[in-house]
Amino acid sequence: MLVEKTAIISGGASGIGKAAALKLADAGFRVCLLDVNEAKLREVKSEMEEKKFKVITIPCNMSDYNQVGAAAKTMMEQWGRIDAVFANAGIVGETSSIESMSVDNWSQVLSINLNGTFFLVKAAIPYMKQQGGSIIITSSVSGNRVFSQAGFSAYSTSKAAQAAFAKMAALELAKYHIRVNVICPGGIETNFSESIKRSPDLDEIKVPVEFPEGSKPLDKRSGKPEEVADLVKFLASDESSHITGTEIFIDGAESLLIG
Repeated sequence: MLVEKTAIISGGASGIGKAAALKLADAGFRVCLLDVNEAKLREVKSEMEEKKFKVITIPCNMSDYNQVGAAAKTMMEQWGRIDAVFANAGIVGETSSIESMSVDNWSQVLSINLNGTFFLVKAAIPYMKQQGGSIIITSSVSGNRVFSQAGFSAYSTSKAAQAAFAKMAALELAKYHIRVNVICPGGIETNFSESIKRSPDLDEIKVPVEFPEGSKPLDKRSGKPEEVADLVKFLASDESSHITGTEIFIDGAESLLIG
């Protein structure tokens, strides 16, 4: 009997999360999408159902463990298993100097990006231990290879911490045949940057960086959400069965030039 695998995706209503949902569903996964944007959740659910994909959507604030845990439980009640986790939700918040950054901004970025990742992984582990599976975390080149973005202290810290958390989890969960890997996108064609707020003092802390000509060596363009989704699909599949505790950069080699 062919087992239908399942995947739970945070930040699944748009951008990389939505692209991954479509790729995984097309590969035969049943997908559960979590997002705070209920309107976009309804849109993506309708789009996927038109394609006859199996999908459930759950409005969820990733900084609230009770909501995240309830979402994982709801998925289990409906489908009986969790095979893949894509911890993808994240924000940049307001970019500002460390001196002027509000404590609330720092806390919000860490709460959603880092705590949200921990909450989703923690909630899924008891269910994944039944058969093993794959955990994929969206980190970034920022905080891992790139440190020249003025005002990104909170975001970069959260992204570096996600990568460290993934490596710890990879060792801890290996005995349960649960793999944990990190993807580190660079510039991707999404609306992500539109949510970034800039503080007035950014120019005061900016370090002059001379970007080399053709700063995206591969194809001279930003990446596409579908290209990141292809990597997510690979890491969620049995084709990556011996890969764990690994960071994979997907940025056309840009961060090798400007890191």
